[in-house]
Amino acid sequence: QVQLVESGGGLVQAGGSLRLSCAASTRTFSTYAMGWFRQAPGKEREFVAAISGSGYTYYTNSTKGRFTISRDNAKNLVYLQMNSLKAEDTAVYYCAALQTSTKYNFNIYRGSQYDYWGQGTQVTVSS
Repeated sequence: QVQLVESGGGLVQAGGSLRLSCAASTRTFSTYAMGWFRQAPGKEREFVAAISGSGYTYYTNSTKGRFTISRDNAKNLVYLQMNSLKAEDTAVYYCAALQTSTKYNFNIYRGSQYDYWGQGTQVTVSS
């Protein structure tokens, strides 16, 4: 069982920045792809960004260029740096872990592929 704990959410004005962190409790952190998802009120959960164990990154069109995902395998941490925030970025942001060593084919963009989830952290962007 892997526990994921997010931190760094809060209230920020439009155009501002926030950095989210996610700490993972596992000795095999590098074997997990890590993703960030978000869910706004009344909307479905959506993919934000992901990073493979070796550092390859994935984004959506709405976040590429504004958000940066990174990881520190030595510290079991994954980060989401969010710049130029917009009101539509307001949501609960979730960290998720996908065990890649036991999967031959997976879609890193799909939440259903992930094995563990954090409790979420609220990000509110005021316009």
